[in-house]
Amino acid sequence: MNPQLLQDLVSMRMPYGKHKGWILCDLPEPYLVWYHSKGFPTGKLGDLLGTLYEIKLNGLEYLLKPLRNAR
Repeated sequence: MNPQLLQDLVSMRMPYGKHKGWILCDLPEPYLVWYHSKGFPTGKLGDLLGTLYEIKLNGLEYLLKPLRNAR
């Protein structure tokens, strides 16, 4: 796991779509499930959304809280 991915999840914003402007870690789980079924985009954004999907699916959001609070 690349630690920079976790930092990006608490700092990057969704660049388009229904949740444009949301910090990635704040995206709702149903949106990530929808993206998972549709296919995540290629590149960095897709990697981040896929990682966030796995974090939320496994109930690991608490791992992002300290990073979010440190900002």
